[in-house]
Amino acid sequence: MTTTPQAARRASPRKRRPATPTAPDPAAGLLPETEPVRLLDPDGTLLPARADYPEPPVEALREMYRRMVVGRRFDAQATALTKQGRLAVYPSSRGQEACQVGGVLALRDDDWVFPTYRESMALTARGIDPVEVLTLLRGDWHCGYDPALRRTAPQCTPLATQCVHAAGLAYGESYQGRDTVALVYIGDGATSEGDFHEGVNFAAVFKAPVVYFVQNNRYAISVPLSRQTAAPSLAYKGVGYGVPSEQVDGNDPVAVLAVLTRAVAHARAGKGPFLVEAHTYRMEPHTNADDASRYRDTDEVEAWRDRDPLARLEAYLRGRDVLDDAAVAEIAEQAETYAADLRERMNAQPPVDPLSLFDHVYAEPTPQLVEQREQVRAELAAATEEDA
Repeated sequence: MTTTPQAARRASPRKRRPATPTAPDPAAGLLPETEPVRLLDPDGTLLPARADYPEPPVEALREMYRRMVVGRRFDAQATALTKQGRLAVYPSSRGQEACQVGGVLALRDDDWVFPTYRESMALTARGIDPVEVLTLLRGDWHCGYDPALRRTAPQCTPLATQCVHAAGLAYGESYQGRDTVALVYIGDGATSEGDFHEGVNFAAVFKAPVVYFVQNNRYAISVPLSRQTAAPSLAYKGVGYGVPSEQVDGNDPVAVLAVLTRAVAHARAGKGPFLVEAHTYRMEPHTNADDASRYRDTDEVEAWRDRDPLARLEAYLRGRDVLDDAAVAEIAEQAETYAADLRERMNAQPPVDPLSLFDHVYAEPTPQLVEQREQVRAELAAATEEDA
């Protein structure tokens, strides 16, 4: 009996497809809290417990503190490297440590991270070699680490494009029956870009397991939040796409980890994407090339300095008797060792082939490019002969 191609296709096993999306239930509770979720006062005092956002295990919070301390020291060292000419540019995330580290700790090792250019601290907290993290900011043509091995996409400079990438990857993982979650770091400015809305809409329609994590640090470079949106908060942007959302005090490490843990669990359970807005603040300029004094005053910066997430978590852990002077000193020493190792390795000049300048410009080099490459090759050869 001859089997037709159509019959063969019908008989072959098919990959599991996600269930057909249904319209969101208006009673499902898509709206965020009217005020950001907060579990710690600025002085580190624990607020009344909440059933919807239980306090994370104290061991996880102690590890969060350690990574935040190391992350802040890394951030300061990277900023110093720009002044020494070792980095072309560096976008600091000082003040956003709770968000940077909390996002990583809420994930499993086999989940995916989609970072912006500001997430260097998050990537080091994920365990990626800091020299690999800074390779792109040195002016190299690649991101420095293996995205597939690290389950971490290259740091994204164009605003919001990673929102679409994450939705596609997360949908692909779900399509193949895996419970992988993708967490997307974005800034407040990215929510004004079309790619943000396309990514969230696609993820909602196809129930892709994505957590969109907006670090609202009040400025898109120099543009204040008031010039970006008239919405009560950026968390409300998920409602229009049928995506449940929440807003959290981004300088409260306990609340950040609790909210993100719930958001990741929501996505992993096959319920689709979740949007989290963290209210935080960028203490340093947009990058080392920015003069932040032109668009914000010192009083504003000092007011946010009093909400330091690191000091808040340290006070809380001391109050729980799981952190003392000796432990603080030990972690600080670890951070200094980490920074010293980074400094030493970044001071070593990486080998560079000048002819690599002509690689990957065109799939097939043009005659002009070939001519220019040969001209450079001849000049290098002549310089070598002179030095001999």
